[in-house]
Amino acid sequence: MRFSWVFRLALVIGAGALLMSATVVAVAPRIWRIANAHEETPVELPDFADLSARTTVFDVQGNEIASFEVENSQPVSIDDVPQEVIDAFLAVEDNEFFVHKGVNVRSLFRATLSNLSTEGPIQGASTITMQVVKNDFMAGFPRDGRYKLLQITYAVRLEKHKTKEEILERYLNTVFFGQNSYGIGAAAETYFGKSVQELDFIEAAFLAGMVQAPSTYDPIINPEQSRNRFALVLNRLEDDELLTEAERSEVEETFVIPERVRARAERATKRTYFTEALRDYLLNRSDILGDTYDERYTRLHRGGLNIHTTFDPFLQARAEEARDELPDNFTGIDAALTSLDTRTGAIRAMVGGKGFIPGQREVNLALAPSQTGSSIKLFILAAALQAGATPDDVVDGTHPCRLPNVGDPVNPTFEIRGGVSGGVDTLRRHTVRSINCAFARTSQIVGLNRMVDTVYRMAANPYLYQGQPATEREPIQPFSAFATGANELSTLDMAAGIQTIANEGVHHEPYYVEYIEDASGARIYTHAAEGARVLDRNVALTAVDVMKGVLTGGTARRSLADFASRRPAFGKTGTQQNNWTAFFVGATPELSTAVMVRDPDRYTPMRGIPEFEAAGVPRVQGGTFPARIWGAYMEEIGLEQFEFADWDRPDSQPRGPARLYLPGNECLFQIVGYETPATVPPADDPAATPAPQGFRSPHAPPSTDPPAPPPTAPPATDPPATDPPVTTPPVTTPSVTTLPVETVPTTTLPPVPIFGQVESGTTIPPDVLDPNAPLPSVPLSQRVGPCR
Repeated sequence: MRFSWVFRLALVIGAGALLMSATVVAVAPRIWRIANAHEETPVELPDFADLSARTTVFDVQGNEIASFEVENSQPVSIDDVPQEVIDAFLAVEDNEFFVHKGVNVRSLFRATLSNLSTEGPIQGASTITMQVVKNDFMAGFPRDGRYKLLQITYAVRLEKHKTKEEILERYLNTVFFGQNSYGIGAAAETYFGKSVQELDFIEAAFLAGMVQAPSTYDPIINPEQSRNRFALVLNRLEDDELLTEAERSEVEETFVIPERVRARAERATKRTYFTEALRDYLLNRSDILGDTYDERYTRLHRGGLNIHTTFDPFLQARAEEARDELPDNFTGIDAALTSLDTRTGAIRAMVGGKGFIPGQREVNLALAPSQTGSSIKLFILAAALQAGATPDDVVDGTHPCRLPNVGDPVNPTFEIRGGVSGGVDTLRRHTVRSINCAFARTSQIVGLNRMVDTVYRMAANPYLYQGQPATEREPIQPFSAFATGANELSTLDMAAGIQTIANEGVHHEPYYVEYIEDASGARIYTHAAEGARVLDRNVALTAVDVMKGVLTGGTARRSLADFASRRPAFGKTGTQQNNWTAFFVGATPELSTAVMVRDPDRYTPMRGIPEFEAAGVPRVQGGTFPARIWGAYMEEIGLEQFEFADWDRPDSQPRGPARLYLPGNECLFQIVGYETPATVPPADDPAATPAPQGFRSPHAPPSTDPPAPPPTAPPATDPPATDPPVTTPPVTTPSVTTLPVETVPTTTLPPVPIFGQVESGTTIPPDVLDPNAPLPSVPLSQRVGPCR
């Protein structure tokens, strides 16, 4: 038996020796390579990636008005971190940081033994350097057996390439604190509403205690667990003699655990219509921050940019106060305003409604395209003047009117019945009175396609431009109803259009950003634009002169005549069918501003609204609330902001007045013969039948002209309405048989001219977009009438 036991033991020992030898032989080469790894070139760690940082937005006065970020990250230099903050973090997280070489072997061994003796890990051993390695270089690595070995290896290598101060700065700027806060700068703001420089030792220690499990120890979500963790931190500080027992007791009695997310007082900003529009512009409508959306998004939300905008807080405050001229109402009618710098196109103020409320009132009414009503006529006036018309040229504005319905063969005519009749009058008076038939006719005289081109050039902006995809926005169409507001434009579009006129014909696209600096303070973008001349200078000055009359004696006179008597200004009202929308678009040499009133959600007739009737407005029109809001806004802008210089007077017109007409709808007539009327008794004969007033040949066309003045004289100031066709009754000479002396004498009437239709030319071809192509016109002495 003894021999058997000894034999078995020897056999086991021998087998074990063989197994060990085989194992050594198998792994020796690998152990040898590991042991001699120092002789090979180590894998180089990449440099630190740029830190994500909050982008800050400023107004023209340097006030912070917004910030953009995905994660709240506010990098700080290690030189700006107070020493007591550093001491607190080292005490809690790595008190031998400045001693070890990336790995604390004693702590690692102690933690390993502790964790092996329990069912799960309860003690960490990662140094600050190891945490930096994990955050910067090991994201996405599988948590297998190699993970900790790689982390140790990378930590040692990092210590050879970076100084302790660089590693500590990286740690303080990247460690996560919960509540979307990355880094000590963000955490100081989130939990204490302070900057890093304002943190004290205890606040820093509290934050350091969160690092081990930021979501678990989040004081806002888990206050009790956070309080327990802080007690352990205080124990550590007391054990390390960084706090006395008395100091610890005082802290426990006085320190208040954060209960809500905070912001520093000087950085408390709210989302506004302007800042939301700015963000959309930088991401979707501009390549300032990059060629692709991903590039722009990353740079805006993580690039730490300083964006200096065109936003003027003084003008914005005045605009918001002026918007309150519109009474609160249960119908939901609201007002919007966009104000541009006349000389540059800079967006100075934007009111998108009563006030931006996240999740409730986010629709920016200032950028919402809406039917413009007659305010579109400012473009028609400018286009006609650019094509050679003068304010004293005459156009038929008789109401109702039937015009060609361009592009619709099924319904070949377009009829306007709304509005008032302007008769045959000057372009100036039609503008002041906003005569629909006159401007509908003029738009076709100019050419509807040319009108579309004019609007695109005068109002070009990031939201409206030629070639714009229809999926982004409905293009402007050459509708026959162009002059009555069939196309939809926003307050930004309208302000951009009138800016071209107010800036003496030079258009500047509206813009949000003056310049941008990167995180280092280097300027990476500066706005620079020379502008584009769209109208001749004298054309623009003439349009200004004509539309001044809208304020002094036209459709806006009740709201703005007093203002216009003291300040140089011009503008145009607009009211859409059924009072769905109402505009006033006006300008001074300093500001070009458009105001719109409507229901943000739908086209609601703005008539009979009780709150408006109480304010004396039974029907909302361009000359009511929109003009009042515009006037209230401009009234509060004083001499300390602007000089109030007037525009120059336009040069005298190069020719006398002419008659503008629409070929195919209006024709020219000339005398082709005469007829001799019947004889009648003398006028003093009591038996004579007087000739009817307005006598003319029954062969003449029904005239829409007033009595023609001499060719060099201007048309009548207030022409009569169109004469209806008159049929001359038969005139007979009575038989006289009772006269005793002689036959009653008769009077012979002069010959009556017979008019015939002559060649009247053609309308502007659709493909002619030349803004200077002349308009169909004839001398005032030429007879014009409806085509037969």
